Amino acid sequence: EKQVFQLRAHMYQARSLFAADSSGLSDPFARVFFISQSQCTEVLNETLCPTWDQLLVFDNVELYGEAHEMRDDPPIIVIEIYDQDTVGKADFMGRTFAKPVVKMSDEHYCPPRFPPQLEYYQIYRGNATAGDLLAAFELLQIGPGGKSDLPPIDGPTDMDRGPILPVPLGIRPVLSKYRVEVREPGHECLKARRYLLGSDGDQDHVSALQGSVCTGCTGSTMARGPHPSLDNQQICASQDLPENELLHPPLNIRVVDCRAFGRYTLVGSHAVSSLRKFIYRPPDKKAQHWNMTG
Repeated sequence: EKQVFQLRAHMYQARSLFAADSSGLSDPFARVFFISQSQCTEVLNETLCPTWDQLLVFDNVELYGEAHEMRDDPPIIVIEIYDQDTVGKADFMGRTFAKPVVKMSDEHYCPPRFPPQLEYYQIYRGNATAGDLLAAFELLQIGPGGKSDLPPIDGPTDMDRGPILPVPLGIRPVLSKYRVEVREPGHECLKARRYLLGSDGDQDHVSALQGSVCTGCTGSTMARGPHPSLDNQQICASQDLPENELLHPPLNIRVVDCRAFGRYTLVGSHAVSSLRKFIYRPPDKKAQHWNMTG
């Protein structure tokens, strides 16, 4: 028995991806495979934590079997992550699998099953882990009334992104403004760079080293200039991060060597996987006033 569905793949974000380029970063995009169809997200340049915030819609997906079998055991979705190269084909970075939440045409689109919640899916590169994908997938049966009976896609819309649909409200996380501050004691970091670069025995190169620290969170980049001998360097940037701390991406720190003619060579990198212990929340002034007067 033929059943017709629409698949909605809510591709929000990935984190801690494999560094495919010599810069220690990647230009990642995701390709979603379901049955005989596939679609890709947009390419985001130079990041290990891409926030695609993109909805991929697969129309007229034909499946064969009993309705209850489709609901209880839907086909598996395959998601592959690639690094886009300027020349040649894209490089494979990892793969993960997911099962969609299924809604039959006679069911209501309401909690607790709908709308689906974002989940983390472990990405594998061979037998090794290669990051996580934050996404949600729903498979909606198209009934006799056609697509008009499907639940509407509840904004937001972004005209600047053209035909790209963002993840709808109710599924996308609620964001809050954070100020990210990274304070770097310059002398210790300079010693580390000298140690790392000195391993090749090129002492002349070490003495002329100028370093730069680049940090990234949610796909953006903050940079500190080539003055490693100065103490207490501070890098600041404003970021929109989910209110749910479990959805915070890691803070990626890269140290690069600034060479002649504008060339950069990666020295080393580190990822702060959880920012929870570094979060500062200002005290509630109303609560303070109540305590003082109560």
